[in-house]
Amino acid sequence: MLKDRITGAKALMRALQAEGVKTIFGYPGGSIMPTYDALFDYTRGEKKCFDHILVRHEQGAVHAAEGYARVSGEVGVALVTSGPGATNTLTGVADAMLDSTPIVVIAGQVAIGALGTDAFQEVDLVGLAQPISKWSYQIRHAGDVAWAVSRAFYIARSGRPGPVVLDFPRNAQVEEIDWEPKKVDFIRSYVAYPKLNMEAVRQAAELINNAKRPLALVGQGVELGNAQEELKTFLEKAGIPAGRTMLGLSALPSNHPLNVGMLGMHGNYAVNLKEQECDVLIAIGMRFSDRVTGNTKTYAKQAKIIHLDIDRSEIDKNVKTDVAIVADCKESLPALTALLDDVKRSSLNVQRQEWRESFRELDAKEREKVIEPAIHPQEGPLLMGEMVNAVAEQAPDDAVLVTDVGQNQLFATRYFKYHHKRSICTSGGLGTMGYGMPAAIGATFGAPERTVCCFMGDGGFQMCIEELGTIMEQKSPVKMILMNNHYLGNVRQWQDMFWMRRKSFTKMMNPCYELIAQGYGIPYMAVTDRKDLRAAVEKMLTTDGPFILECAIKEDDDVLPMTPPGMNVNDMMLEI
Repeated sequence: MLKDRITGAKALMRALQAEGVKTIFGYPGGSIMPTYDALFDYTRGEKKCFDHILVRHEQGAVHAAEGYARVSGEVGVALVTSGPGATNTLTGVADAMLDSTPIVVIAGQVAIGALGTDAFQEVDLVGLAQPISKWSYQIRHAGDVAWAVSRAFYIARSGRPGPVVLDFPRNAQVEEIDWEPKKVDFIRSYVAYPKLNMEAVRQAAELINNAKRPLALVGQGVELGNAQEELKTFLEKAGIPAGRTMLGLSALPSNHPLNVGMLGMHGNYAVNLKEQECDVLIAIGMRFSDRVTGNTKTYAKQAKIIHLDIDRSEIDKNVKTDVAIVADCKESLPALTALLDDVKRSSLNVQRQEWRESFRELDAKEREKVIEPAIHPQEGPLLMGEMVNAVAEQAPDDAVLVTDVGQNQLFATRYFKYHHKRSICTSGGLGTMGYGMPAAIGATFGAPERTVCCFMGDGGFQMCIEELGTIMEQKSPVKMILMNNHYLGNVRQWQDMFWMRRKSFTKMMNPCYELIAQGYGIPYMAVTDRKDLRAAVEKMLTTDGPFILECAIKEDDDVLPMTPPGMNVNDMMLEI
């Protein structure tokens, strides 16, 4: 019987194919060249099973893989070389770890015989990646490829998702083996899906059934667990208002009657204040980030805390919990819902309704003082809020919002509209400037049927500006909204508020973006007057392929409301 004898590089192709990989974002180099040679046959002709997207920087490859994963629900893949190619990915790996994004990064490495000799482009990638990934591993022999890849994808996508890094020495790429597929779906030391504790569920149900002023905090865990419908059933049965974290914004539609807005430092006024008034707080798939809680010493001390999360390490980490339900929310939410009283038949119905109504006065106050002036200004320069609102009003209901980091992110997440699940890609935990453009590229491959709107400031736009080359080559239909205020806006705002207006190195001299767009062959339009805004947005959205819409934004446009750092959530400011 003839053996199927292949190289480790070809084994990698087969292993990726077995995991259902369709798209790879990468950048070739010396130590990964055998793998790229094997990839050649798998991207063309009868053998074709992958699309390889040549990015212009390895950091762009990882952010693109993140964007792909966030909108598709699949594992994103990045392929790079050793040394600087590998280290350039680490920002994206850390970003994916903090935001629970499932990606696999495969990096070349010098042959194992040269390890420890300071060989050209040698770096200890496993050691560097270990603290910022779910798993990092060096594939030292070709015979380990199938097992390592299957294990990597299992770890990346299961439980609380996250990044995995595979270090692939050159000798393992060229060594020949008898191909044998492997499938890893169990790791003894890794409990991806904890067993649901029904006693905890009963305790939580009792607290909720007796609550007069319950409030739910919805995080990205609902999206990652594909539990959007289970969430709605839970909220509607009990009549519970729900705030959403930034990463959880599309877990519940913007127009759902129980949606009471975005949580956090720049979230909505009512929901932040009401966290300090509720009697039961139900956190679902969120980690009580400092950006949500403000001062934890005073946060929701009046409330009983129920925390639903798949990751046991999040329980009691930042906020002390009264009842913890450690399980997949796809399983825990229906179990909890089954034990809840139907609020419409409950004696608490009137009190719950009054509780929900109490949000409206605060909502009206925010709308008058913040929202209307931000989205419908009558005079002066263009504002970021009106820019986002103009796009949100014309974009399709299933449009995907991608943002960079800074004021553009805060305005965009506040004023965009979410009607469809998996509709937001933004760097939450790490706050990575330069994330937006490559993540948007990845999103166009992860959801090719959806419109991808990417909001960027002039700072973030320039951090990964080289990825315009990827957009040009791939004709990626990214609708880029460049909100140009000639400042690192968020830092400038903090300098104005907390550093006596000493604007230390936040003013930016910018290039001519029109000429840059011309160089890349990307359609471009500039808006300086609000009377032209609607037509410009329509032009952008109806143009096939990519588009850059530059908007001249008021230099000192501030994001409000705001809870000053270290303050209580109910210290939120509506004006400066």
